[in-house]
Amino acid sequence: MQDENGVPREPYTAYCDWLQDHDLSSLRRKAKEADAFFRRTGITFNVYSEAEADERLIPFDQVPRIISAREWARLSKGIEQRVRAINAFLHDIYHDQEILKAGRVPESLIANNEALLPEMFGFEPPGGVYTHIVGVDLVRTGQDEFYVLEDNARTPSGVSYMLENRETMLHMYPELFSKIPVSPVSDYPLNLRRSLLQCAPPGCEGRPVIAVLTPGIHNSAYYEHAFLAEQMGAELVEGSDLRVVDGRIAMRTTQGYRRIDVLYRRVDDAYLDPLNFNPDSVLGVPGIFDVYRAGNVTIANAPGTGISDDKALYSYMPDIVEFYTGTSAILENVPTWRCSEPVSLAYVLDHLEELVVKEVHGSGGYGMLVGPAANKREIAAFRDKLKAKPAGYIAQPTLALSTVPVLARSGLAPRHVDLRPFVLVSPDGVNITPGGLTRVAMKEGSLVVNSSQGGGTKDTWVLED
Repeated sequence: MQDENGVPREPYTAYCDWLQDHDLSSLRRKAKEADAFFRRTGITFNVYSEAEADERLIPFDQVPRIISAREWARLSKGIEQRVRAINAFLHDIYHDQEILKAGRVPESLIANNEALLPEMFGFEPPGGVYTHIVGVDLVRTGQDEFYVLEDNARTPSGVSYMLENRETMLHMYPELFSKIPVSPVSDYPLNLRRSLLQCAPPGCEGRPVIAVLTPGIHNSAYYEHAFLAEQMGAELVEGSDLRVVDGRIAMRTTQGYRRIDVLYRRVDDAYLDPLNFNPDSVLGVPGIFDVYRAGNVTIANAPGTGISDDKALYSYMPDIVEFYTGTSAILENVPTWRCSEPVSLAYVLDHLEELVVKEVHGSGGYGMLVGPAANKREIAAFRDKLKAKPAGYIAQPTLALSTVPVLARSGLAPRHVDLRPFVLVSPDGVNITPGGLTRVAMKEGSLVVNSSQGGGTKDTWVLED
């Protein structure tokens, strides 16, 4: 919010002028209002590692994270370039594999990847789109320094919090939005619906029918599944609601079975179809993958996209972007050591106290080591894990992440943040919602922003020109 001299940075000038006229007690009253609103609305998430059905409110901080129009123009250009490259990469991997033939990505990284789905080889998804919805995690380390921390192309979550955070801020502080020109985000559900409709399968007859496939009420993101279905005017279904009827996917209704054309799935690949993948799955639909391959349903995101989320593959993203776009990556990667390489592994083992180490297929902040915040026992245990399975990990330096103020007990205090913009991809192009979800490490000094690890969220404002 402020530069090194305590002067408000340009994007925050108007907000800081407003803040000077409001004491902390009034802000704390508003914070209680926000908590009450979230409780009434049921904006919760589940924590699997603790008691069963342990539902929590995700902490919401009312001090917005503000990005200038100039900053956003550069970010959105870099995000679009990266997302287009990811989609081209997935098409190539499941078809001609030109990038492997060119030696830009090691064949072993693909062939031995547990997220690779051989059943997708040679198949063209409707509209040529693999990644219909993408979340790109960004971190800031300086005035004009942004890095991509990771890509989320499987089943990215968090967009409901982005929308509810804005709705809450509009309700609490309408006068702020009349004074400060903030780009709207409320059209995301409509844009999502339009984007999915444009990806209807070749076998679709008439107006496409959209449904959201959820694992059920015990999933950590169930609130979001229900929220998006309602906002889009789509059906919310579980696997048990669906079946194959005459070569199409149909959902059970009080009037009989009704066809589904586009399925926005929030179920992982392995559980999508017990006939083709994990036979023990009760979350998916038997035979849905055969219907998909026959061109009679669109699955978003496409099965097999998870390979692009691989954190070992992440280290090759600058090469991937350049290979498919012909230009250098606008947004840089965080420097990364691949622990599968002996020289890198030796360095990581010698510097565990300084590094952040992540599981290649990890998510949610689980299975990682933040060296500077770990004790000797935790470091020693992680060293054993690395030695036992080095290919399962990558390591990165501990970045000096930017901070944004939160309303703490002592007043305004700095906390580290990241940003997850949400991107929609269709045959008609790429649509990036201005802003995204700012996740904040609510604990002082912490770098872990995941809600499952105690992180919170903020409203993200992109200023209009």
